[in-house]
Amino acid sequence: MTKVNLRIPLKLKLYLFLSKFFKKKNHISFSIDEPKEVRDGEDLPLDVLKEYLNSHNFNTKYLSVKQFPSGYSNLTYFLKTDTKEYVLRRPPFGANSLKGGHDMSREYRVLSKLKTEFKKVPDVHLYTEDKSIIGAPFYIMDCIKGYILRPNLLQENSPDADTISKIADSLIDTLVSLHKVDIDKSNLNDFGRIDGYVSRQVSGWTERYFHAKTDEIPEMEFVAKWLDENQPKESGKAIIHNDFKYDNAVLDINDPTKVISVLDWEMSTLGDPLMDLGTTLGYWVDKNDADELKLFQLSPTTLNGNPCRQDILTMYENKSGKSIDNPVFYYVFGLFKIAIIAQQIYYRYHKGYTKDKRFSMLNIAVNSLGIMANQAIVKNRVNDLFE
Repeated sequence: MTKVNLRIPLKLKLYLFLSKFFKKKNHISFSIDEPKEVRDGEDLPLDVLKEYLNSHNFNTKYLSVKQFPSGYSNLTYFLKTDTKEYVLRRPPFGANSLKGGHDMSREYRVLSKLKTEFKKVPDVHLYTEDKSIIGAPFYIMDCIKGYILRPNLLQENSPDADTISKIADSLIDTLVSLHKVDIDKSNLNDFGRIDGYVSRQVSGWTERYFHAKTDEIPEMEFVAKWLDENQPKESGKAIIHNDFKYDNAVLDINDPTKVISVLDWEMSTLGDPLMDLGTTLGYWVDKNDADELKLFQLSPTTLNGNPCRQDILTMYENKSGKSIDNPVFYYVFGLFKIAIIAQQIYYRYHKGYTKDKRFSMLNIAVNSLGIMANQAIVKNRVNDLFE
C-alpha cells in the first residue's frame, strides 16, 4: 500500500503564520464551569417547555435558561428554578442532515442504567422524543458543578504541573474503572454487539466521512484504507464512552485533582475498550507535535505536567492489567474518528445549518488530524511523530 508523504498544506502554514499576528486574547481560565447567555438562534421556547415540565411534576417557578457555550456537538442548556438546577441536552440544529450521532435516547439510557455500577455520572430525570416541545428530542439531568479543563487553556492560567499530572492520573483511572463495569449488573448487556465491533466502527466512520465530505483530503482517504486493511480482533468487551477527554470530565470543587463525573455519553456503547482508549489518545496532543498541528487542540494536553501519549498507554496498561499489542491502530482510529466528527460539524456550518463561527475552520482541523494519523502509520508509533 502506498504511503502518503507528510504534506502540511499551505493554508495550514498560513493559518499558523497569521495566528501569531491576530491571536485573540484568551480569557479561558481554570475555574468553575459556568453557563452563559443563550447563543443567537439557539433559544428554547420557554413557555412551551415550562408547560411540559409542569405536567411532569417539575417545579418551574422562576425558571431561567442559560447555555454552556463550550462543546461542538449536542447543545447543553442550564435550567435554574428557585430550588433546583438542571441541564437540558438536545441535538444541534441540522443534525438530521447527517448519519449517526446525536442520539438523545441512547445517552439517557446509558446514564439511567450505568449509575448503579459507575457513580461518576449525573442523575437523569426525563427524556422525550416529542419534537413539538423544543423542536428536537431532549433529556434532563442534574447539573454537576465543578472544574473542567477546556481546550486553549494557557499555561499561565492553568494549575501547576503537579496538579495537572494528578488530574491526568485520575482521568485514566476513571477510564479504566468504566471499562471494568460489570455489564450484566448494570443491565447494559444488550447495549451493543461486540462481535465485529472493530470492523463496523471502521466501515461506519468511513461512510460518515464520505457522506459529510466537503474537501479533497488525501490523508483521510489513505487512513481509511489503512484502517480497513489492518484491523485487529476485538480485545474484549466493555461499556465505552467513545469521546473520553478532559473537557468531558468534571473535577471536584474541593480537590480539582479528582474526576467526579463524566459527561457527554451520546456515543457510548458496548464495544472494545481499546478503541475507547484510542479516541482518548487521538485527543492527546504532545508538546513536540508540529506547531501547525497543535493549532486545533481539542484538549489541553500540552500543559506542563501532562504525560505524553506513550505514557498514557503505559498508565492504562498498568492500571487495567491489559497489554496493548498494536497501539498505532487504536491511535490512528481515534484520530480518524475525531476528524470525521469535526468534518460532520463543518458540514453543518458549510450547509448553513449553524452560524457558529467556531466551526468555520474545522475543515483545516480535519486535514491536520489526517496528517497526524498518516505520520503515526509511517513512523509506526504514537510518540515523536515529527522527529
